[in-house]
Amino acid sequence: MSRPCLSGILVQGLASGPTKCGATAKEDIVLSERVDAVNGSTADEAHLAASEHKKPGEALLRLVLDSLETDKAEDVIPIPLSGKSEMADYMVIASGRSSRQVIAMAENLSKRLKSNLGRACRMEGKENGDWVLIDCGDVVVHIFRPEVREFYQLEKMWLPGEAGAAKS
Repeated sequence: MSRPCLSGILVQGLASGPTKCGATAKEDIVLSERVDAVNGSTADEAHLAASEHKKPGEALLRLVLDSLETDKAEDVIPIPLSGKSEMADYMVIASGRSSRQVIAMAENLSKRLKSNLGRACRMEGKENGDWVLIDCGDVVVHIFRPEVREFYQLEKMWLPGEAGAAKS
C-alpha cells in the first residue's frame, strides 16, 4: 500500500514494493546510474557540439562517421534528411567488404554510441550481414555489402537529382 509523504506525494516502488518517504528504491538506483553514464564528459562534449550547430543529430552524426572511419567502412555517404523526412535528421550509407566486416562495424558502432552517449540503438539484419540497419534516433545508418548496396541503390532514392544518379 502506498502512503503519502509529508509533501503529499505517494511513494510506490515498482520493483521493490512500497518504500518509505526518502528511501531509495531499486529503480531509483538504476535510473541514477543511467543518468550518470549520460552525464559523462563525452555526453557533455556532444551536447556542446550539438548546441553550436543547433541540430542534435549533428553531434551524433560525427560520432557515427568517426566510428565507420575507424572500422574502415567504404563509400560512406551522409545524407541530410531535413525537408525530405521527419524520421531522422541524417541517414548514413556505408559499405563493408564482407558480411563479417558489416556485422563487426554495426556491433562496434552500437558499442561506441552506448559507451559515449549512453544511447542504445536498435539494429536489424545483423544475423545475415548483407544489410544492417541501425536506428540511432536522429541518425539512421545502413551498412551494406557492396553487391547488396548496388542492388537497392538507396542513394538514388534519397540524394538530390544528379548527385543520386552520379553515385549509381
